Amino acid sequence: MPACDLETLRAFRIALHDSCRRRGDALFELVDAVLAAEAIGSLPHLSLLAPHRRSWGSLYAALAEGRIDLKALGATLAQYPAADSQPVYAVDLSVWPRCDAEASPERGYYYHPSRHSAGQPIVAGWAYQWLAQLTFTRDSWTVPLDVRRVHPTENANAVAVAQIQGVVSHLPAGGVPLFVFDAGYDSAQLTHGLERVPAALLVRLRGDRCFYADPPPATPAPQGGRPRKHGSKFACKDLTTWPAPTAEHVADDAQYGTVRVRAWAGLHPKQQNHPGRGTRKTRPIVRGTVVLVEVSRLPARPYKPQVLWWWWAGAGVLDLDLLWRAYVRRFDLEHTLRFCKQSLGWTTPRVRHPEQADRWTWLVVAASTQLRLARPWIADCRLPWERPLEPGTLTPARVRRALSALLPMVGTPARAPKPCGRSPGRPKGSRSGRATRCPALKKAA
Repeated sequence: MPACDLETLRAFRIALHDSCRRRGDALFELVDAVLAAEAIGSLPHLSLLAPHRRSWGSLYAALAEGRIDLKALGATLAQYPAADSQPVYAVDLSVWPRCDAEASPERGYYYHPSRHSAGQPIVAGWAYQWLAQLTFTRDSWTVPLDVRRVHPTENANAVAVAQIQGVVSHLPAGGVPLFVFDAGYDSAQLTHGLERVPAALLVRLRGDRCFYADPPPATPAPQGGRPRKHGSKFACKDLTTWPAPTAEHVADDAQYGTVRVRAWAGLHPKQQNHPGRGTRKTRPIVRGTVVLVEVSRLPARPYKPQVLWWWWAGAGVLDLDLLWRAYVRRFDLEHTLRFCKQSLGWTTPRVRHPEQADRWTWLVVAASTQLRLARPWIADCRLPWERPLEPGTLTPARVRRALSALLPMVGTPARAPKPCGRSPGRPKGSRSGRATRCPALKKAA
């Protein structure tokens, strides 16, 4: 067992404790309780575990009154990146459902794939946007670096631009990071917001989008008029409008068979939502590259695969082989979100205020990072019917299963609790009153 890896885990735990400015001991022991728990049913159950040496009241007080230095914690997370040489990141939005929490403020209505309300896949809750580094290894490990709650009145594209700017500032100079987005994000807004950032982005497009090339050089006309802004039309659904591709790549893959990637550079869309909307000014022109991906088969799927359309823009050189492999690995972030919800209990607590949910979310991110750093020290602890795994291929659930035995070896920087006596409690006969009702917010059309 490499001793340097254990020292790395110990250094991260010390930096995590230092980033907790208020009630840091209680917040840190709450993270250890999450790592040691087999299943998280509620927050009071975490206070019964051995790593949490305080009472259940300090647990709630830490989430309500604690303070975490997010800049320091974000810089600490950036110091432990993945081992891949190519920096590839994924950005995705996940919803914390709070349908019946009428007293919780700043809730909004969001799409949810598995929960319905009044027959519609829309729930009320808080939306969190995750940014994580991906690896090209076929596993379910990612490196979460930043999580931000998107207010119902905020634009998710603008929040994503701010997140990317913060992550790029911590990266070493020299490489051009690639940020992968799924459908639902505005490619033009992201490209316009990141035009001065040394990064590239890849956004999935709908199959019915239309783009336009630059118009031919204008010739002086006797009747005058405004010069043309758009040239020939490029319709994704119409093969007759496709010119010769500017770049093409063909590869053979064990999972997807023959992979053909074609790209058309110098195209731009007609924007509807832009910063100058309603000012009678001309629409801004945002140029990029439209990419088409076709595969011959899908793994474990009998039906015919569909084509994928992407938008690529930013700094660096276009690498078609890197693009399609990076987008395949984007779905690893879905495994991380599912593991955080089902195993680490990210959406289990029923906190009232969104600030408490923000602190709990960052504690879950810190717990996930400790699992990744402790991975080389963990042996396979499997059930009799589970398939054995090699030490370098353990899943996050297998690592968490045996991590409680490693925590005493690493030690804790948290101080022991000091007895303070019994709280007098609420005065007899007093009532807290009815909590203020906060309806969920709807975005205007």
